[in-house]
Amino acid sequence: MVFSGLAFIASGSTTAALGTIAGNADSQSAPVPIETTEPTEAAEEPAEVVEEPAVVEETEEPAAPAPEPEPEEPSVPAEYTSALSKAGTYSDLMYMSKAGIYDQLTSEYGEQFSAEAAQYAIDNVKADWNANALEKAKSYQDTMSMSPAAIYDQLISEYGEKFLPSEADYAIAHLND
Repeated sequence: MVFSGLAFIASGSTTAALGTIAGNADSQSAPVPIETTEPTEAAEEPAEVVEEPAVVEETEEPAAPAPEPEPEEPSVPAEYTSALSKAGTYSDLMYMSKAGIYDQLTSEYGEQFSAEAAQYAIDNVKADWNANALEKAKSYQDTMSMSPAAIYDQLISEYGEKFLPSEADYAIAHLND
């Protein structure tokens, strides 16, 4: 026997199948319900679902509008920040002048930074150029026993320290303080 067009309906512990039984060519058959009983566990009742109400907290004051974010500062290229760091080191440890640091940063024998990065560094380094000139002057006086006139010349020389004349004047005026 062959079943065709089967539909199974489950209810409790009984499964009923409806279909057409084929196999006898001379019989005109109508759908015959076939019922089978299978042992099943007792039907379980669905668990009761308890829905809890959402908790809504009331505030006395309306929420303040969020402050507008501050505009972002343009990002500084890594080369510029590296040049600035080097400039700070040259100023703080070697007491170099603006021009001396710029030349060191851009020198093919020095740091080899671009002119733009070096200028950014000079424009943004935290340095007291008068104090740098004074420290350099004291170093020349202590280690090389130079006269104030020779120290002044060394401080402003384009082949020397490259301080501005006003910075060298400050250094010489405070050399023995």
